[in-house]
Amino acid sequence: MTNPSPSCPCGAGHNGGDHAVAVDPEVKRSVLTRLRRIEGQVRGLQRMVEEERYCADVLVQISSVQEALRGVGRLMLHNHLRHCATEAIRSDDPARAEAMYDELLDLVYRSVR
Repeated sequence: MTNPSPSCPCGAGHNGGDHAVAVDPEVKRSVLTRLRRIEGQVRGLQRMVEEERYCADVLVQISSVQEALRGVGRLMLHNHLRHCATEAIRSDDPARAEAMYDELLDLVYRSVR
C-alpha cells in the first residue's frame, strides 16, 4: 500500500497508486463480471448506432447500461462503507473521520443528481 495522503480520509494514498483499504473478494468478482457484461452492452450499442437502428431501441439499451452501472456503483459504495469509511471513522484521528464524513456526503450528493 502507498503512504497515506494527508487529504485522504480512508488512509490510502491518492497519488496515482490508489488502493482501497480492503475489497471483499466476492464484491471484486461480481463488479468485474458486471463491468465485462456492461462492456459488451456498450459494444452492442456502438453496433446499433453504426447500423442506424431505431432510436427508441438504442435508448432502451442505453437505459439498461445506465442501470447496470448504477448496480456496480451500489456494490462499490457498499464496499467503501464497509471497509474504507468504517476504518476512517473508527480511527483515532478526528480529522480523518471528519474528512470521511465530508467524502461520504459528497458521494451521496453526486448519486442523487
